[in-house]
Amino acid sequence: MSSAAIEQHKAKASAWFEYLRDRICETCEMIEREFTGPPRELSVGRFEQQSWTRAGDAVDGGGGVISIMRGRVFEKIGVNVSTVHGCFSPEFAREIEGAENDPRFWASGISLVAHPRNPHVPTVHLNTRFLVTTRAWFGGGTDLTPMLPAREDARDFHAALKHACDRHHPDYHARYSKWCDEYFFLPHRSEPRGAGGIFFDQLASGDWEADFAFTREVGLAFLDIYPQIVRRRMNEPWTEDERAQQRVRRGRYVEFNLLHDRGTRFGLKTGGNVEAILMSLPPEASWP
Repeated sequence: MSSAAIEQHKAKASAWFEYLRDRICETCEMIEREFTGPPRELSVGRFEQQSWTRAGDAVDGGGGVISIMRGRVFEKIGVNVSTVHGCFSPEFAREIEGAENDPRFWASGISLVAHPRNPHVPTVHLNTRFLVTTRAWFGGGTDLTPMLPAREDARDFHAALKHACDRHHPDYHARYSKWCDEYFFLPHRSEPRGAGGIFFDQLASGDWEADFAFTREVGLAFLDIYPQIVRRRMNEPWTEDERAQQRVRRGRYVEFNLLHDRGTRFGLKTGGNVEAILMSLPPEASWP
């Protein structure tokens, strides 16, 4: 593939991630305004954005924008977009496809984690990215983590993702939902992180436009189904006991993100913004 084509792909991918970020932020702010339940003394949430630049030189650079909202529905939600480039360390290059003999890379993506205030509203994660070394591919996914049992939410979340996958390949949903279950698993506790979703990596079918279309489809499916789930649950009453259960489940979330999450490792290994990397952590958590 020509260098001009690769640069065009980079531009299209990074522009999409920024567009999706803006759509998600608009929708979540709308949900904040629609909310009618307690606690009424809290202010309607609005996203606050902070730009950051990756320290570097002519080789290493880039940056991103952190978007954080703390409100009535979303106790904390972060939607980050970053586009960075540079060279992997020799140690880390051995772990990345296509970087074994040439450590140069370019990466762009969107990363979201929402921690709702109401224990009946599930936590959710979304990440999609485009990474270029001597190869180029898409990766990412989305998964749902209910704080309390809610089969209806998990059912609808999986149905939306299956519909998105089936529009592109008949094997995608079975393959990527299994991959998600295997990836989002806490081996030290022998339990899943949540209700699952889909996870994919190194998606390079040979048809870049098709792979890009699927990546966009995942983002749009998320944008459709998760707000539906939030609106369904956000006005439900909850007890302090349920809030305590939520904090324990959030603790499991912390354990996975700090011990096992590849995105956390990638960000820290490539000199990313620490606050952006750790925005996935909840505002409150507890361990029994």
